[in-house]
Amino acid sequence: MAPLVLGIDSSTQSTKALLVDAETGQVLEERRAAHPDGTEVDPRAWLAAVDEAAGPLLERADALAVGGQQHGMVLLDEAGEVIRDALLWNDTRSAPQAQDLIEEMGGPEASVAEIGSLMVASFTASKLRWVRDHEPETAQRAAAVLLPHDYVSLHLAEQGAAPFTDRGDASGTAYYSTREERWSPELVELALGRTLELPRLPASPQEVMARTPHGAAIAAGTGDNMGAALGLSLGPADVSVSIGTSGVCAMVSDTKPNDATGTVTGFADATGRFLPMTTTLNAARILDAARGLLGVDVDELARLALDSVPGANGVTLLPYFDGERTPNRPDARATLTGMSTATTRADIARAYVEGLLCSLADGISALEERTGTTAARITLIGGAARSEAVQQIAPAIFGREVTIAPEGEYVALGAARQAAWALAGTEEPPAWEISGSRTVDAEPTPQVLEAYRELKERTEGWS
Repeated sequence: MAPLVLGIDSSTQSTKALLVDAETGQVLEERRAAHPDGTEVDPRAWLAAVDEAAGPLLERADALAVGGQQHGMVLLDEAGEVIRDALLWNDTRSAPQAQDLIEEMGGPEASVAEIGSLMVASFTASKLRWVRDHEPETAQRAAAVLLPHDYVSLHLAEQGAAPFTDRGDASGTAYYSTREERWSPELVELALGRTLELPRLPASPQEVMARTPHGAAIAAGTGDNMGAALGLSLGPADVSVSIGTSGVCAMVSDTKPNDATGTVTGFADATGRFLPMTTTLNAARILDAARGLLGVDVDELARLALDSVPGANGVTLLPYFDGERTPNRPDARATLTGMSTATTRADIARAYVEGLLCSLADGISALEERTGTTAARITLIGGAARSEAVQQIAPAIFGREVTIAPEGEYVALGAARQAAWALAGTEEPPAWEISGSRTVDAEPTPQVLEAYRELKERTEGWS
């Protein structure tokens, strides 16, 4: 009988657990449990969710791994207890602290040279500085800092296990040196004013980091975007475009980009390569906002958008509803322009869908420009990628063919693949075939992206 592996995705919204055949990648069972809403959450809620979703599957697994939302700050005291709610990736209160840290590191070029990316409010280090500035007593009580996936992994390990993480998720903290491939305690001290205990890093991507009480191997786990790349079996120059709570364009690369503008982050991946990435704070919520405004469901929004024409009869949306990360405009708000008395509900729906996809098209272009590599394949994933309007309009906005991945939990599948890799101990992760993908194409509409970029340029500096 083939060994079974358990892949867990502890995302912003929920925990998903997949029990998978380690040899074929076939998903045998799937369970999930919801997380509380908000940008500041008690991380112990994630443990309750993983117990509910993964608990019944644990004894059947020979190995497991956890993929989790990046950047979240989990502070523990000397007894290993949580001392404040976790600040999540989409909490932008630390934007001023990010700017302070960039200056203290020696400027944008110095920031990118050391941590691979320009410091932004999403990164864990900026949240540590916010705690130092606004909660000095909490800063003094803190003994260790973990990422969300580290915290969940430790919960699943046998008693006495030490915290651990991987280079992929670590590269999004802003206190991991992608130049030297190590933690930088000096940057923790710069952010918080004192050092903290940091989780152990693996010597190799397939290392077994701990065991469960039942004896199953636990792999290092990784960040959600790195997990999705593993789950999709992306190769060099392949780009995934994920439309979930955030919008993420990620390209597998053999080299680390150095982008001092902060548009492209130079994250590591879970295999030893790099995962240059552009990330937007606004993604599926753009479509949620459109549905709320128009009073329609998902299918009706798609129908309306497809009833309009490319360019939405002159209506353009810059979709920075809750500030934005790419471009770095934390205080921005959305702008809808070009309406007339002839504007229809269909035009509004189309403008929202096009605004979402233009934002992502900018992300793909930035990856290609900063890496000097043309995308070999663009794969669309995420909840909002199921929209018929998104699927039909995406190739027109991107100006090229798009692959639609079959519906699936790719972060959890990537975690399962990492667990199978640790179980096998091979040089490369197991080859799992994904069936059911399809490609879509459309006549390019460069004028839509041009109008979007003109609006973006015109509103630069607005708050």
